[in-house]
Amino acid sequence: MVFSNLVFLFLFLPIVLTVYFISPHRLRNSILLIASLFFYAWGEPKYVALMLFSVFMNYLLGLLVEVATSKRRKKLILSLAVIGNLVMLGFFKYMNFLVANLNALFNLSIEMEPIPLPIGISFFTFQAMSYVIDVYRRDAPAQRNLLDLSLYIALFPQLIAGPIVRYNTVADQIKKRITSFSKFSEGVSRFILGLAKKVLIANPLGGVADEIFSMPAESLSTGTAWIGIIAYTLQIYFDFSGYSDMAIGLGKMFGFDFEENFNYPYISRSISEFWRRWHISLGTWFKDYLYIPLGGNRVSTFKIYRNLLIVWTITGFWHGASWTFMAWGFYYGIIISLEKLGLEKLIKSLWRPFQHLYVILIFIIGWVFFRADNFSYSFDYLRIMFGAGEVLISQETLLYMADYWIVLLLGVLFSMPIYPFISKAIQKFTMRNKGLQFVKDILSTFMYLVLMIVIAMYLVNSTYNPFIYFRF
Repeated sequence: MVFSNLVFLFLFLPIVLTVYFISPHRLRNSILLIASLFFYAWGEPKYVALMLFSVFMNYLLGLLVEVATSKRRKKLILSLAVIGNLVMLGFFKYMNFLVANLNALFNLSIEMEPIPLPIGISFFTFQAMSYVIDVYRRDAPAQRNLLDLSLYIALFPQLIAGPIVRYNTVADQIKKRITSFSKFSEGVSRFILGLAKKVLIANPLGGVADEIFSMPAESLSTGTAWIGIIAYTLQIYFDFSGYSDMAIGLGKMFGFDFEENFNYPYISRSISEFWRRWHISLGTWFKDYLYIPLGGNRVSTFKIYRNLLIVWTITGFWHGASWTFMAWGFYYGIIISLEKLGLEKLIKSLWRPFQHLYVILIFIIGWVFFRADNFSYSFDYLRIMFGAGEVLISQETLLYMADYWIVLLLGVLFSMPIYPFISKAIQKFTMRNKGLQFVKDILSTFMYLVLMIVIAMYLVNSTYNPFIYFRF
């Protein structure tokens, strides 16, 4: 079950909200936990036991880390926690990749049934690890209540697609949180906007990207190749940021405040800035739990760049079991290293539009490797994009432009902070004219209602509703 599923929108969520708010406060965490386990079981019932095993393992190791009497023992228990979580993640996410590569490298014929990837395992495993590490660092006390720790790891708004919620940011909220009509309303608005991103922009553009990337590269014209990668560039942003918006909105409905995960990354003026704006929770996780423990910027110049390349290659591998994902991460490690060596200073000296063009070109090339299934297709696709094909603009290109120019334009416009700018302008205007506040509230409510009706109509009439995080 995903947030853009009609069953979730019109059955699961209304029932959970109703039961949650009519129940006594002391039962609300238990209700949320039961709902979260049911939510996960709807998609993959057999893997609920795996997640519960992760919860119990990290619960026990968190307690042991806190009560350990020596630093050596604490480090040993922490090592067991990290290894245990990584082994679990590695087996389900990377074993198929490992066996395939061993067979290819050593000419072996190891046969193994493909291991299905549990939905959201990368997210809940990283959250579980961060809990034990935070307890080890004394950034948070160990959770004595097993049900509360289970809720932290299994909470359905952020379970399958993030953001990666750090334990020390929500530990107090699990025990006590404030719910109010204004916060609930803010959550509903944020959820609807995220749902609109996913359903009205990401889904149509995802269909275009899937069609074009399924074609042989040599059959593409340059124009069609560019439409395909622009569609995917917008799809992944609106899909991922849309899910993050929905998660943050759902959290607010239940009284939680999750941290922001996207901040208009496509307006960046350097790649370093891009990654401070894109999937913020993952970037800060790798910074705090891998880059800084490796020495961060406090080591020799050589080790700084070594650390960057290690972190970014692992970041790529986290996204999927593929050499193209690793190359994608390494690619960004190289670019960010070059920026630290002086490229960023040079780029910042250029005319501002050139700074944006530099960033756009870098991330579009990166998305080709991220989307393509292998290196051969990636390089062929890039060659076609940059004019090596036989046809510049084909009839197919014109048809895609005629059919999808509106959604492409909306994607480009709303990847920039236009909506916050308009909202702030309206807010300032109504504050100066307080008599219009009521009118603004009515119009805003009407707008969200219409948007929800349009979304529902689209979902009813469309069978294309992909879940991009199956690979993660």
